[in-house]
Amino acid sequence: MKRFLLSLIIFYQKHLSFDAGVLKALFLTEKSCRFEPSCSQYTYEAINKYGIISGGWKGIKRIVKCNPFNRGGYDPLK
Repeated sequence: MKRFLLSLIIFYQKHLSFDAGVLKALFLTEKSCRFEPSCSQYTYEAINKYGIISGGWKGIKRIVKCNPFNRGGYDPLK
């Protein structure tokens, strides 16, 4: 299950993400994630390190923080 979720994240990053995927080329948007590493990369690392439940929860909290009311910036996985 863990490998499947990580594969889905990689698919999203390569094909659907506005930051690095094909959609970036189509819509020519600037970086859409406010954080470094991106929310999808953060979630990938969290699931890989902490497992599906804990890592997934960390990823969800990070995605919720990625909004216009948050400054973002460098926020590595701890």
